[in-house]
Formats: sequence, C-alpha cells, structure tokens
Amino acid sequence: MAGSMRIGRHEIGDSTPCYVIAEIGHNHQGSLQKARELFHEAKLAGAHAVKLQKRDNRGLYTRAAYNKPYDNENSFGPTYGEHRAFLEFERKEYVELQAYAKELGIEFFATAFDARSADFLEEIGMPAYKIASGDVKSLPLLKHVAAFGKPMIVSTGGALFEDVRRVYDTIMPINPQLAILQCTAGYPAAFEELDLRVIEQYRREFPGAVIGFSGHDSGIAMSVAAYVLGARVVEKHFTLNRAMKGTDHAFSLEPVGLRKLVRDLERTHEALGDGVKKIYESEKAPIVKMGKSLVVARDLPAGHVLTAADIVMKSPGGGIPPYELEAVIGRTTNAALHEDDVLSYDVLSGKASAAFARS
Repeated sequence: MAGSMRIGRHEIGDSTPCYVIAEIGHNHQGSLQKARELFHEAKLAGAHAVKLQKRDNRGLYTRAAYNKPYDNENSFGPTYGEHRAFLEFERKEYVELQAYAKELGIEFFATAFDARSADFLEEIGMPAYKIASGDVKSLPLLKHVAAFGKPMIVSTGGALFEDVRRVYDTIMPINPQLAILQCTAGYPAAFEELDLRVIEQYRREFPGAVIGFSGHDSGIAMSVAAYVLGARVVEKHFTLNRAMKGTDHAFSLEPVGLRKLVRDLERTHEALGDGVKKIYESEKAPIVKMGKSLVVARDLPAGHVLTAADIVMKSPGGGIPPYELEAVIGRTTNAALHEDDVLSYDVLSGKASAAFARS
C-alpha cells in the first residue's frame, strides 16, 4: 500500500496533487541574491518546495579530490574543493533564505551530503531532508538523518533494486516518513534510461513509502508520465537561465518550464479522477446531438407490426436508443407514423417479436 507523509503544510499521497520540488542545488552560483530570485520564481511557478545542497567540503572529500585541478568553463575555483567552497552557503545565507521562504510561503530544505551538514541543517530547523543518489549505500548517514524524525526523500540513481531495498529496510524501522524517488544519475539522463516503470515496482515492494521521480531528463513530459505511474513527488532541477555558468543549468527547467510542469501535473491529478465511469452534465447535449435514435424508415399505417425494414438509426439521440431494437421489432403502431418520426413506446403496443429475439 502506498504511503503518505507531510512536509510543512503539504500532505503527500495518492489522493493529493503531486508535490513538486524545485532543485536549485548550486544553480545560484554562490550568490544569495540569485538564490532569492530562484526562490521567488519557484513560488510564482507553483512549486511546493525549493531545495539546496549542503556539504562540509573539507570533511567530505579526500585531500586528493579537494585539491584536484578543476580548470573548465564551469569552474568557480582552480581546484575542485575551491570550486565547491565558492558555491557553498553557510549559516548566514541559510537563515536569511529560511526567512525569505517563510515570507513567500514555500517549503525550503536541503540535501545533506554528510553527517556534519545534516547536523547543521537540523540545528537551524529544516522541515525535511533529501539524500542524494550517491549516498544510497551510505547507511551510517541514512541512520543518522532518520533519527531526526523528519521526512526523508531518497533518490536512487545508479542503484540496483537490492540497494534500494537496503535503504528501505534501514530507514523505515527508525523513521517511516520516507519517499523513494526513481532516478537515473545521468546529467542529463537519456529518455530510454529513465525506467519509469520502476515506479510501479517501488510501489509494490515498498509499502508505506511515498514513491516519486527525480528527473534529470530534458523537458516536462516524463514527469507527468511518472505521476500517472504513481509518483507523488517530482523533483526537477531549476535555473533562471539554462545558459548560465555551471554544470546543472543545461538540463534544468527555467521559470516558464517549471510553471508548465506544475500546471500539467495539477491538470493530470484532476484528469485522472476516481476511476469511476460517469456521465457529466457537459456531455449530455453533445451526446444527444451525436447519438442516434430509432426512427421510422417509411410511412406506416396504424396497426402495423414493425419489422427490421421499418426502422433505421438516425441522429439526434434522445429517443429509443438503438440497443433496444429487439424490444421494438414485433410491436404494433397505435397511430399512423411518417418517415423520420422518432419512435417512442407511447406510439407502440404489444410485445417484441420472440422470433427476432431468438435470432
């Protein structure tokens, strides 16, 4: 059975609209003003949450990885560590952005890449935690964050099913507020590598968890397909301009794209309905216009016993429907009828022909 969870004001589950996370990551380029603008645009687009990424860069990387030269068009520093440090927000920025998100009325949380970052986020009161695909096997970090008792959202790119099972079995006994997102850790991910049907497998195999989709693909259509398959959280990278400097901008949604994504997910939620076939008021007039009734094929005298040759189907509907043809053949006309008269039981008497019914 699919689970449910609550982040801030939003309940997330099968009966609710899709929860949309605008993944900003480091698309703010280390600028607090750009981050504020991204928060504002995400709110205008209708996203439920914005998300950053938090790393303790000195503790997260080996010295060799931190000091590795990083000289390319997307670099913000001469080494990879200095590049990451340039993009990293600290307490001052996080606290200011928390206040701004509250003012906007949008949820704000972050991905914790290490225990020290998780503790920092917990200390300032994050409402939820994201775990990146790269930490699917980091059970100590998963247990550490699960102990906070806050909703957790885990991406599963680059993992096999048994890896995801391990995540589920590790977190759920500690903290049942879990969302598991199907993800392909390509940047961008090719459409043929998205494996959206895994969403259905996750829903079967992970009862009590909310299932979602973290899309690194280009565009918005696959997120709608994911929702139809049962994803109730959708995360998409978000930027002000795909041409900006940085590795994530090229496959991120711009404000117009995010607005369309939220719009289409809301429409899909409404369009799926409750699974019960029904007739709507808006359908009635068109169906009468397009439908057919049983009408008289030619002039008939009173007392005539109707045969199949006496009856045709013509529009509009509203008279005796064609599926009742067998109930009409063999009956007798009470009055003279004329070609194209719509048949009704008021002008007929007797019973249907048993011979026709047997045929």
